Amino acid sequence: MKLKEIERLIELLDEKGLAEIEIKSPLFKIRISKYPSAVVPPASPQPQPLVVSQQPPVEQPVEAPPETEKETPKVEEPPKDENLHEIKSPIVGTFYRAPAPGEAPFVEVGDHVKPGDVLCIVEAMKVMNQIKSDVAGTVVEILVENGKPVEYGQVLFRIRPD
Repeated sequence: MKLKEIERLIELLDEKGLAEIEIKSPLFKIRISKYPSAVVPPASPQPQPLVVSQQPPVEQPVEAPPETEKETPKVEEPPKDENLHEIKSPIVGTFYRAPAPGEAPFVEVGDHVKPGDVLCIVEAMKVMNQIKSDVAGTVVEILVENGKPVEYGQVLFRIRPD
């Protein structure tokens, strides 16, 4: 299936007011959904044969850290504000703060957003998925760096609702 055909399916989804479209053929299966709960997990990889070496493992000497080296202090997270609304990634992909390289980010910390405002893009399989706010409020935290991978359900933004 070509990218243009997939884009047309996405347009049909909006035009017809559908929540999801699923197409099956002998060569492929594609499901496009507006809602994160309909995310199809990627196919599990085929199991690889286990290769066992006949040689015994080589033991490496363990060196003690130098006495002058101090233990790094643990950084404590600030107390979680119970009133913050979290925007989570509905899919696995790559996080982008701006619509294109070199352009201004969709939102910055301190910006006021309303429902439907685009916060970022998560690219999955060359499809750019706009992540929109579902609440009105102020962006308090942006938790992912531009261009970094994100997981399904990972918190991307924290918003203080109005």
